[in-house]
Amino acid sequence: TKRPASRPSSANGRPPSRSSLCPRGNGTALSVRTAPPDAGLSPFRFPSVTDRKVAGNSSGSSSPSCTSFHDLSKETIELTEPYKDRGGLSDRRKKYKYGFNRVFSPDSTQNEVWLATEPLVQSALDGMAVTCFAYGQTGAGKTHTMIGDRENPGLIPRSVEKLFAAKRDIEQDGNGTVSIRVELLEIYNEEVRDLLADSGPTGKLVACQVSSNDAVGNIKMDVDDVKDVEGILKLAQERRCVKATKSNSESSRSHLLFTMHFSVLASADGSSRTGRLNIVDLAGSERVAKSGSHGALLTEAKAINSSLSTLSHVIEKLQAKSDHIPFRDSKLTYLLRDSLAGDSKTLAIVCCSPHVSHFSESLNSIRFAAKASKVELKEGNSVSV
Repeated sequence: TKRPASRPSSANGRPPSRSSLCPRGNGTALSVRTAPPDAGLSPFRFPSVTDRKVAGNSSGSSSPSCTSFHDLSKETIELTEPYKDRGGLSDRRKKYKYGFNRVFSPDSTQNEVWLATEPLVQSALDGMAVTCFAYGQTGAGKTHTMIGDRENPGLIPRSVEKLFAAKRDIEQDGNGTVSIRVELLEIYNEEVRDLLADSGPTGKLVACQVSSNDAVGNIKMDVDDVKDVEGILKLAQERRCVKATKSNSESSRSHLLFTMHFSVLASADGSSRTGRLNIVDLAGSERVAKSGSHGALLTEAKAINSSLSTLSHVIEKLQAKSDHIPFRDSKLTYLLRDSLAGDSKTLAIVCCSPHVSHFSESLNSIRFAAKASKVELKEGNSVSV
């Protein structure tokens, strides 16, 4: 199903509804960002340092991660349960408080999200494996965060600009030669597809096998400049499966995996280094009762929810330092294995809808972020949220 190359956004670069928190430091980082709801009060609040009480003296918090909320080195977010008619009894709404390395308020722009993410992209230039993925319910702004539009580009186009700027600097200074290759995959109904392969007269995308946490036989295309990548992204967006549901008029029905390989051959001593940047736009979780999915849409929703549930389960097992981590339970976690448990630096951007009607989904997304922030990677790296 074809989709437009971009999603609508406001003049200041915010999507119609989105929430995101971004990271600092090494290891795996997480992000969550909220835009103002169309009407009514948002369940989100962003307390300042002066709003917080000393740990141990707080009351009324139902958050299991309340300790991080009182860590003054963290920025904070607070969710308040929507109003319920208690039959004349006093209003007693639960509050959930979490602390993260960085919190973006509804006034944050695309550029602010990029500035928080840019250090991880620099790590890819330095020869490391870096992964950035967007997680959250359908319609929360994941694709806008990752791709954006011409006026307010997302993380993928800004990362592409940075990599090619580095390529120009290295080659103009005579320090070496740089090659950049791109690959684009989607996971649709637990089938890994190559979005760059010629679909032939049938128009059916080419399926790939997965071995050793990597797709086998997919196309890795050499690119010379930003325009080459823009053309590839446009083609991928046209080929990617996107359909309308009651929850979202442009709902991604597959997970999109965009990878850039950045290789440098030094002029001085002939040494080489290769960095890898993975940017993943996950399909959004959805409640069938709200999205109205049936038929093919229902099959897609089940596959999406199942793979995201597996991702959450893997995060829980990693947090508990379990002997067995079920990476093979879904194609998504199998392909992300090195990003979640290897030497990679990983950023998870958790997107949330600010609408009261989506409070349960938003709370679940932030709980996922809190779990992921406790996962420790190799080399002493941990998840920053």
